[in-house]
Amino acid sequence: MKKTIQTRENVDDSHLPSHLHPVIKQIYATRNVSHADELNNSAATLHDFKLFKDMDKACDLLIEALHAQSHILIVGDFDADGATSTATLMQGLAMFGFAHLDYLVPDRFSLGYGLSPALAAQIVQLKPDLVITVDNGISCIAGIDIVKAANIKVLVTDHHLQGETLPNADAIVNPNRHDCSFPSKSIAGVGVAFYLLIALRSTLREQNHFAQQPMPNLADLLDIVALGTVADVVALDANNRTLVHQGLARIRSGKTRPGITALIEVANRNASRLSASDFGFSLAPRLNAAGRLDDMSLGIACLLSTDINQARRIASELDSLNFARREIEQGMQHEAQAVLDKLAFNDDNIPDAICLYQEDWHQGVIGILAGRLKEKYHRPTVIFAGGENGEIKGSCRSIEGLHIRDLLEGLSTADPHLISKFGGHAMAAGLSINEQQFSEFKHAFDTAVSAQLSEESKRCIVFTDGELPNECFTMDFAQQLKQAGPWGQQFPEPVFEHTFELIQQRIVGEKHLKLVLKHQSGRLVDAIAFGIDVKEWPDNNAQFVKAAYQLDINEFRGKFTLQLIIRELEKAS
Repeated sequence: MKKTIQTRENVDDSHLPSHLHPVIKQIYATRNVSHADELNNSAATLHDFKLFKDMDKACDLLIEALHAQSHILIVGDFDADGATSTATLMQGLAMFGFAHLDYLVPDRFSLGYGLSPALAAQIVQLKPDLVITVDNGISCIAGIDIVKAANIKVLVTDHHLQGETLPNADAIVNPNRHDCSFPSKSIAGVGVAFYLLIALRSTLREQNHFAQQPMPNLADLLDIVALGTVADVVALDANNRTLVHQGLARIRSGKTRPGITALIEVANRNASRLSASDFGFSLAPRLNAAGRLDDMSLGIACLLSTDINQARRIASELDSLNFARREIEQGMQHEAQAVLDKLAFNDDNIPDAICLYQEDWHQGVIGILAGRLKEKYHRPTVIFAGGENGEIKGSCRSIEGLHIRDLLEGLSTADPHLISKFGGHAMAAGLSINEQQFSEFKHAFDTAVSAQLSEESKRCIVFTDGELPNECFTMDFAQQLKQAGPWGQQFPEPVFEHTFELIQQRIVGEKHLKLVLKHQSGRLVDAIAFGIDVKEWPDNNAQFVKAAYQLDINEFRGKFTLQLIIRELEKAS
């Protein structure tokens, strides 16, 4: 879909510190930074754990389990947030002296998401004393009932949205339960797990528990917390930015675990210059590949490894899985595109929603495919793959202006038999339906999206922060921008616009456009546009181009040069 480059309107930034560079000051203001305190990324600015509902109950459960040296089973999820949440509690609880810790991650293909009844039956056979869910549990009512019926205590830690009723757990720590006052509603599952450890340490300290033993340094876990936070694409509000900033700072200073070091190496990133985008585009896909194609236990083992050589071996396996995932994804993209091509889509007749099903598509990759099609067509998208027992499993991705989980809840309320189960967030969700009801679901989904999606939401706009002053078109300013982050979901990295003279253009890596552009200052600069439409570019008739770009620093063999990452490219006169 053709994107429109649009400059953000200038807003009042007088409330922000005067020492900030005026360009960065305006960037912060347009991202709704309302107070200078939001720019302070020190750990002391993190919200108080006492604001979590049930945190006191959770600590009581853990302290009782610590004194009894109970058997604790952590039930995770098969994505990067679930893996990092599991690793955070496995290592964090061990710091306190918990000696009987195990974890269990459901097989996504046979058991599906969360503490399902089938997984609950397995848990009962394992006979733990306490089950702790991470990144799941808020919607696992039937599964938790089974566990509780076996006299096993359950502590839910989650961040997904609450349904009509809460599960029958002994404690539920989730900022998105209706009666929770914790202000950072966008915190990831790994962040909730980290807060549980903070609360436990504080409570034990009040009980003089550390008089005879060292108090755990929970900052050692911030590298995992930062990775999981970015990987789950949660909004980077001030609290999440602090978690990510602190984790990145530790990694850049060499204070990280072997597993993350190995992931950085296999992704060919520079640890001392790692950015939040490296988490999202380089490390997280490799970690996620384990849960998508195989067993997320492999990713957790990488994070928990204490030996760099072992971690490198596991990271290499994850890298291979990620390569295989990309190949599967590309095949599915070609098949999906063939279906869409038959509908003769163009920018003038894109439907309001995209809903596709193919029985042999891979369940572990449908979420990525949904995301790719959503990005290409700028429409809410749901992709289904074959499941078991007559059900098919779907993954949804949405756009700004349409809350996908609320939409699914509306469909389920209108017709309780239409959706077997669902859950998720505003921008992403998962669901299961009966295969025979796919056409009925597709019609209902299309109708609901059309009713809720405004014409403005359908426009695909690349917002920019305007023209960059000539004196800022430098590596020094590019470095200032990096340090002004971390940037991410709902706190987007600065994008600027400019009309350049086009000096050179060529395709590299089959679908990326490498450019040499001439700035109005006379400076030549390298640029790259990833995933370009090769039907439009290279364009030998183009002498000038209007580009929406990010100012970046490229490192090659120890040499650093200014580089532009092109977000949108238009032929200009």
